[in-house]
Amino acid sequence: MVNTVTLNSVQSSNKGRIVNDFSIQVATVNGSGSQSSNNIIMRSIFQMGVPVSGKNLFPSNIAGLPTWFTIRVNKNGYVGRKKEIDILIAMNPQTAREDVQALEAGAVCISPVEFKLNEVRIDIIHYLVPFSELAVKTTDNIKLRKLLTNMLYVGVLAELMQISEEEIERSIHKQFTGKTKAIELNHSTVRIARQWTKENLKKQDPFFVEPLNKTQGKIIIDGNSACAIGAMFAGASVITWYPITPSSSLCEQLIDYLNVYRIDPETGKATFAVIQAEDELAALGMAIGAGWAGARSMTSTSGPGISLMAELAGFAYFTEIPVVIFDIQRIGPSTGMPTRTSQADIISAYYLSHGDTKHIVLFPGSVEECYSMAMQAFDLAERFQTPVFVLSDLDLGMNNWMAEPFVYPDKPLDRGKVLTAQELEKLGKFERYKDVDGDGIPYRTVPGTNSPLAAYFTRGSGHTEKATYTEKPDDYVNLMNRLNHKFNTAKTYVPKPEVVSDKDAKIGIIGFGSSDVAIRESRDQLAEQKVKTSYYRIKALPFTAELRQFVEKHATIYIVEQNRDAQLRDLIRLELPDLATKIKSILHYNGLPIDARSITDAVLEQEKSPQGK
Repeated sequence: MVNTVTLNSVQSSNKGRIVNDFSIQVATVNGSGSQSSNNIIMRSIFQMGVPVSGKNLFPSNIAGLPTWFTIRVNKNGYVGRKKEIDILIAMNPQTAREDVQALEAGAVCISPVEFKLNEVRIDIIHYLVPFSELAVKTTDNIKLRKLLTNMLYVGVLAELMQISEEEIERSIHKQFTGKTKAIELNHSTVRIARQWTKENLKKQDPFFVEPLNKTQGKIIIDGNSACAIGAMFAGASVITWYPITPSSSLCEQLIDYLNVYRIDPETGKATFAVIQAEDELAALGMAIGAGWAGARSMTSTSGPGISLMAELAGFAYFTEIPVVIFDIQRIGPSTGMPTRTSQADIISAYYLSHGDTKHIVLFPGSVEECYSMAMQAFDLAERFQTPVFVLSDLDLGMNNWMAEPFVYPDKPLDRGKVLTAQELEKLGKFERYKDVDGDGIPYRTVPGTNSPLAAYFTRGSGHTEKATYTEKPDDYVNLMNRLNHKFNTAKTYVPKPEVVSDKDAKIGIIGFGSSDVAIRESRDQLAEQKVKTSYYRIKALPFTAELRQFVEKHATIYIVEQNRDAQLRDLIRLELPDLATKIKSILHYNGLPIDARSITDAVLEQEKSPQGK
């Protein structure tokens, strides 16, 4: 029997069972094929009715560097990153000692016996496994043994945690659909590991998975896929892009969906156009051209691409051409850390371009909102004839999240103020940039409209209401004032904030995007400490009237955001200068998804200090 290390202090912490409430971290090498195994673990627990989420922390190279996959298991539905790791599967010799040193006392470590990690930490529970010996039993194919070692740790963990064998097999079938030999081989490998574990390891830890009924009807999906589905339902017909982490999978998934659902059944031809451009500038330029021509067009990128798109974004804003830009944020500046998450493109997207420019920005906070806000973005872009930015991030975009099935759209597309030939003839004249209705939004036409009145010249230089060239100061002032009026009109169209109020709370928390799950969990932690809070989740820029009302009601406001410079806080202070002194920050910018405990500790610490009062 392989020895496990057990101390009295460890044993004393294991008197009670901990069921469906722990985090698992699998440490492997990038490119080793572990992703399938990790997904099988996560999906199996999900299929047992237990809420889960999965986060992949991977390097920006192709293969060879360390990678970590973290699974949050929580019976109460908390799916944000947990700061502490309860169970470590240490399979990477390069990081094993560092990984095990990061564990708290009483945690669990599953590792190859030859790593001798029980000599590194004696205050945790070790399960030492002869993975190399077991791999020999899986197959005669030496090349496959390395890949199957990943399934061995699935079997060991499944037996220790009592993860259903039936659900493991279902997950393997789903992971390797249509690959009969792979399914059989992976099944047998898991069984080998389970049997060995049953015969050789005595369970020393308190962690168990037991069936629940909290995932029935739910799906698991990443935010980029959800955005792609939303864009397809929104009628996106021109997609121009340049690959960049972490946004590439959005367009890749969208292409797959379009190739299935947007092919004319009679002709067999595509009813869409996808162009992989030579760079981000070209991608946005093409999308703007398509938007000008009347198509629903889009591009997706990340921070470096946003930087390159500045001039063209200003052109689309000034000439009033609809286009949707998905920004899946990552760490910067420069190349930064391409595979780490961030919320640091807020100001870039909001003001992108030189001169006086302000854009509509949407902040999805869940995969459901990635789907719904993708559709809203196209409606807003055409209603306001302007670029609309959808700011997701790597955590939301590339990681796995539970969600309710998406609701099929039941509203017609909002194409905005587009004049037909019949309407033009009835009007008798057309002035492209004239505010007719008093909302700052002019009417437009699209090429091909069968009327001599439809034509106008689109120019990025000064122009009059009739779209003629001008350098007159009054004409420019009138144009810029109308654009600003149009932007203010957008306040009544963008998604409203989500507000959760506690009438006795003196503390208000404001957040946005993927920070939402951590903030919700933190509020429950604070409530356990008898600290009452209200919560305001911003879903869009420009800010709506509810913001002032919320800030005024509370003595202290904490803005939670994942960037160094408190970008959202500064925008709110500019919006509410008379209330600026009560607005404070909780910042998280190490590249890891924000966790609830960090928020809770920051609030408690600031509330204790005189400055936090």
